[in-house]
Amino acid sequence: MKLNELKDNDGARKKFKRIGRGIGSGKGKTGGRGVKGQKARSGVSLNGFEGGQLPIYRRLPKRGFVNPFRREYAALNIGALDAAIESGRLPAGEPITEDALRAAGVVRTKAGLAGVRLLAKGEIKRAITITVAGASVAARAAIEAAGGTVTLTIPVAEAAPEAAAEA
Repeated sequence: MKLNELKDNDGARKKFKRIGRGIGSGKGKTGGRGVKGQKARSGVSLNGFEGGQLPIYRRLPKRGFVNPFRREYAALNIGALDAAIESGRLPAGEPITEDALRAAGVVRTKAGLAGVRLLAKGEIKRAITITVAGASVAARAAIEAAGGTVTLTIPVAEAAPEAAAEA
């Protein structure tokens, strides 16, 4: 076999359909879009439109509650944090911040996230000092058991006053 004998398998490349190239092509004039009307134009978005009938998303009852003030966090497990320190992506002796985690590629950022939340999956073998937006109770306990400290940038809500009165 030589380089000039190489070719694709049959059916590997589909021929491009040339539309709007005259009536003899079978896809001329209107280009397969029918005649006039909204869908013959460019930039049409008709998802959920049912021709003036009340759409199904308005006919069906709404259930539950959507909290508009909900905070979403980028999750970080302590096992992944330990692996990043082990591999040298994060400095072992220095304090770790959310910016350092992003720069090291340990957590991904996207718009709308309130920060990084530390979770307890995995185990940590060394004492670290970390500053994050949130942490689970188990994750804080695991880091403190290893001799480290966790600082939270978003304060934990205190217990409800009526619960404190009952105790």
